[in-house]
Amino acid sequence: MAKKEIKKAVLAYSGGLDTSIILKWLQDEYNCEVVTFTADLGQGEEVEPAREKALAMGIKPENIFILDLREEFVKDFVFPMFRANTIYEGEYLLGTSIARPLIAKKQIEIANQTGADAVSHGATGKGNDQVRFELGYLGLNPDITVIAPWREWDLNSREKLLAYAQKHGIKIEKKQGTSSPYSMDANLLHISYEGLILEDPSKEPEESMWLWTTSPENAPDEPEYITIEYKNGDPIGINGEEMSPATILTKLNEYGNKHGIGRIDIVENRYVGMKARGCYETPGGTIMLKAHRAIESITLDREAAHLKDELMPRYAKLIYNGYWWSPEREMLQAAIDKTQENVEGSVRLKLYKGNVMVVGRESEKSLFSEAHSTFEEDEVYDQSDAQGFIRLNALRFIIAGKNRK
Repeated sequence: MAKKEIKKAVLAYSGGLDTSIILKWLQDEYNCEVVTFTADLGQGEEVEPAREKALAMGIKPENIFILDLREEFVKDFVFPMFRANTIYEGEYLLGTSIARPLIAKKQIEIANQTGADAVSHGATGKGNDQVRFELGYLGLNPDITVIAPWREWDLNSREKLLAYAQKHGIKIEKKQGTSSPYSMDANLLHISYEGLILEDPSKEPEESMWLWTTSPENAPDEPEYITIEYKNGDPIGINGEEMSPATILTKLNEYGNKHGIGRIDIVENRYVGMKARGCYETPGGTIMLKAHRAIESITLDREAAHLKDELMPRYAKLIYNGYWWSPEREMLQAAIDKTQENVEGSVRLKLYKGNVMVVGRESEKSLFSEAHSTFEEDEVYDQSDAQGFIRLNALRFIIAGKNRK
């Protein structure tokens, strides 16, 4: 099938091997002008070198976009997700999934700003990210053309990519020191690892794979206590100091990394149909999840809390599968956010060798009544009322039991 004529394409560009090759490939295969977009999501690497690499490959200065999105990422994407206590398949805190809708949003904004008629990404044809990016693109601009090189070219191995780079004079820097042979994705919420030994789910990853967290065995022998303050379901400060959303997550990552918190090794069900094994470090997110459930435990009505827990797996699935911009996700978000109006107060946590333990929670809007729940004598609860409550709830059992006789 003949390629569609493209005038200008916005490429999600990191400056690494894959996207550098894609940049050149777009220029050659589509003969189009390329706009590069590099997002700083707190991945822990310098993003400015991407500018020099893009310039070296002939990209005009006005067509190079490098944006610091850390605050927007945490405030408008991570925090709303954590209001729902979101985890996919019981364990995954969706660190990669939640970054994709923001990247897609910015690419569309840049396409509109620069007059581009196409967007492009470096996700493979086997994974979830191609779905997440493209559902975002088309949800925000249904007329945009999407170019997914991995579904078009035959450069389907690292050896072929390196050969292409050498042939076309694309400089590929080999990182020293903290480099890793794994396929990784990182942002302020997490870092992920796939490939190599992890493709055999029976093999334990080597300790050297983990780049962020201290191993629990080597974490400090003394526990550390911290307090997180909440307002409308979002953390607003740590240990009495108010902080911006990105600063809070950065600080919690530091605590989590120090104490070996947030490592998981899972086999997950990808949207495209296959199972995949991945390892993740989500230190600050693991702490936030524990703290948020703790503050909800004293401020959220029982039935609202239980309904939230019933809705959460559906909400998590929508994010994992790339439906952040869907009307059903927005509908669920509105319901979730409504429950958070009185979720405020503080939670005290004990961090120790890979564990996060809640040791205290308090709120001016607490629904916890010591007068009602005490095991000591009280003047507010008539225990004899429980007899009628139980018999009314057992009425159908009683009737059915009589019929069986």
